[in-house]
Amino acid sequence: MKSVLPILLLAWPVCALGQPAAPPAPTAPKGAPDAPPADETRDADNAEDNAEAEVEDDAEDDDDVEVMTIFGRREQTARISGSAHVVGAAELETFEYDDIHQVLAQVPGVYVRGEDGHGLRPNIGLRGASSDRSAKLTLMEDGVLIAPAPYSAPAAYYFPLVTRITRVEVFKGPASIQHGPNTIGGAMNLTTRAIPLAPGGEIDLSAGRFDTYKTHGWFGGSHGEFGVLGEAVRLSSSGFKDLDGGGDTGFEKREAMLKLAWAPETDDAWQRLQLELSYADETSNETYLGLTDADFDATPYRRYAGSRLDRMRWTRTALQLDYDLALDDIELTLTAYRHDFHRSWYKLNRFRGAELRDVLANPDDGQLAVFLAVLRGELDSEGRGQTLLVGDNDRTFVSQGVQTRARWTWEGDWLRSQLEAGVRLHTDSIERDHTEDGYLMRSGRLLTDGQETVQTRANRGSAEALAAHVLDELRIGDDLYLTPGGRLELIRNRLADLTDTEADDGEREDVVLLGGVGAYYQALPWLGVLAGVHQGFSPVAPGQPETVEPERSVNYEAGLRLAAGPLTGEAIAFWNDYSNLTADCTISSGCDPDELGRQFSAGAVDVRGVEALLGYRGALGAGLTLDADVSYTLTDSTFAESFVSANPQFGDVTAGDALPYVPQHQGNLRLGISAERFGIDTEVGVVGEMRDVAGAGEIAAAERIAGHATWSLAAWFAPSDANRIYITASNLLDSRHPVSRRPYGLRPGAPMQIDVGYKHRFGSAR
Repeated sequence: MKSVLPILLLAWPVCALGQPAAPPAPTAPKGAPDAPPADETRDADNAEDNAEAEVEDDAEDDDDVEVMTIFGRREQTARISGSAHVVGAAELETFEYDDIHQVLAQVPGVYVRGEDGHGLRPNIGLRGASSDRSAKLTLMEDGVLIAPAPYSAPAAYYFPLVTRITRVEVFKGPASIQHGPNTIGGAMNLTTRAIPLAPGGEIDLSAGRFDTYKTHGWFGGSHGEFGVLGEAVRLSSSGFKDLDGGGDTGFEKREAMLKLAWAPETDDAWQRLQLELSYADETSNETYLGLTDADFDATPYRRYAGSRLDRMRWTRTALQLDYDLALDDIELTLTAYRHDFHRSWYKLNRFRGAELRDVLANPDDGQLAVFLAVLRGELDSEGRGQTLLVGDNDRTFVSQGVQTRARWTWEGDWLRSQLEAGVRLHTDSIERDHTEDGYLMRSGRLLTDGQETVQTRANRGSAEALAAHVLDELRIGDDLYLTPGGRLELIRNRLADLTDTEADDGEREDVVLLGGVGAYYQALPWLGVLAGVHQGFSPVAPGQPETVEPERSVNYEAGLRLAAGPLTGEAIAFWNDYSNLTADCTISSGCDPDELGRQFSAGAVDVRGVEALLGYRGALGAGLTLDADVSYTLTDSTFAESFVSANPQFGDVTAGDALPYVPQHQGNLRLGISAERFGIDTEVGVVGEMRDVAGAGEIAAAERIAGHATWSLAAWFAPSDANRIYITASNLLDSRHPVSRRPYGLRPGAPMQIDVGYKHRFGSAR
């Protein structure tokens, strides 16, 4: 015990924020590197067995209180007094999706805005919060913030490859109060593979349309007090778009991870020290340039010649050091982390004499038609105004901090308390070095105009934040659960102009105190009632004047959960009452580059809706099992005030207008039949029409993103425990649908994609 006391005393005041809830007390042998309390210890390759074990453990801990799971195979107990959903390893493996947008389609209350068709830079929103670059969502990997600069510049230009993720957790409602800094919509945590207790590994190879290739392998194991895991992935494609004049429109992504663990044996405690190192990079020939409506209708996968030079390159390194301690009724996790991310995106920004959005929105309007012909490579540039400006948005990010979470469990005759307290000290920064070069269109090719490179932006935004939360999960009697919680954010940020050392740094400080409470009541053996309220918040970006207020809301939810044998379900009504909705100006949202980084307020906004899901899992006979899941989300949003905004997604707003990129209707249906050695699953996703800008009534054709439905199919066959053959087909009917008009013109969803793969498992992974 002497070895752990100094660390415990030092770490106790600094408790971890943003960590997903840990499971009950440790049960693994002492000295096992991947024993509890971490959630990641669930074996990704045996998710179904683990889910059953989790239910049994929970029932035992709760004095045989019946525990229900929601939405079929999801590993989420019904006692949670708030909206939370889990997509487990078995579900992730079924369709082998590499696009997180496709994974999240099955989770109600989640909205996505497609961009490149591959999910390279996700746009995810929850319950009406803006989906632009997932900036209003708290993104975590193994409980640690992963946005390049979560406070200074939270836009998610980095997102891990889904194939190495074993669990996706989505928190909404009061469940998100413990995860920050953004609590407006909610939080998402991605869990990576745990070090196995016995040696084992897997090799996964697949190939498909558009020269899509995946190579994925991992190996790990434990010996005595030590454990190790190594994992590497390469995913590449030649792309599904056709560049005028020919050229590559694909991408290559690589990721590698190494985990080392030491769990010394002690008589009165379980403890573990784990080091995680990771590297990732990407080269993608991607663009922000879309198409006119007419060109999209004719050839939706076309890319104009003006985007020939567009290319994103980035690299990321990460280090995470965790110390876990479990005593009889106390669990402690202490984490130190650092992430370094550098990106260079060379892409078409505009014409010197016209904006791309205007050209694509008005292709028949006089002089703009000439600009469009130049963009297509049909005409050569004439005059200075027809010079194409291609910019390199070079950015360097650093995110680092230390966090710790302490959890104390106490149980009496009629009251059980699981008190969690956490603190995080965090700093991050973004350094922008933006330049532009001029190019002339000559016979369908881009040639430099011979002018010097122009510096368009050079600044450094930074933030320091101290965040703390307290959350108590109370069980009163056998049927009532209460979860009160509070959150404190102390934020100081600044923006320095690197071209003018005497300019005002624009320092700002914010103190934010938030609260929330959730409740769950087991009204009947098969029916539970839940309700909750919490305060939503997202921070102000560096460099904003003092008059700019943070985004704030009060969020309410109430609903029912049911479990009757193989049938499970949930229906939750939500209301996000924004007192001040905000939007940051990004190029991905269509903002003028001169407005980049500026934050706009939209005043009071109401977002209301219903999330419903129903699942069935039962035996069909002859060794067959049926899985059926259906989800639906209804959303309605209204601006309470009229105003004119320079943010193009707002524009001229009239009270009563609806938010852009929030479909009123969306749903998902999954059906699967499986046996011991084979399985087949199908999925149909439906997304209703969306607005490109705020508005009311019938959506104008130039502002409409049409609704669409996609059908996916997956099948697998395992001739032995060690071998698995699979085939997946997404968008099987080859729907040619738009997903966005941001930032410049219509953007297509991915066409039909078929992949065939083979997995070989060995050791403990079999």
